[in-house]
Amino acid sequence: MEKITTEKQYHNQIGKDEFTILKFYTNWCPDCKNLDRFIGDIVIENSDKEWLEIDAEQLQHIAEENDVRGIPSLLAFKNGQKVGHLHSKFAKTPDQIREFLSTLS
Repeated sequence: MEKITTEKQYHNQIGKDEFTILKFYTNWCPDCKNLDRFIGDIVIENSDKEWLEIDAEQLQHIAEENDVRGIPSLLAFKNGQKVGHLHSKFAKTPDQIREFLSTLS
């Protein structure tokens, strides 16, 4: 998963006419490390979407502007608009993530 490191890169990625899924994480987060153990298979299953990650502490203003209150959180964007948000307490299992992705259309 490519890492977003600048605000410009973030805006370029979310502005696309395809679903972009952003994983907000931090290096110290145990739930983020657990998510990393199984997210690869889900990314492969959903290869029609662009998958990126953002360190919520490095780009804190982007996390705050998107109401990321817990990590890990998965946000879906299309054409510059946030169209889905899987909050941290619901992003702990592969089934929860697959269900969230199935709601995107």
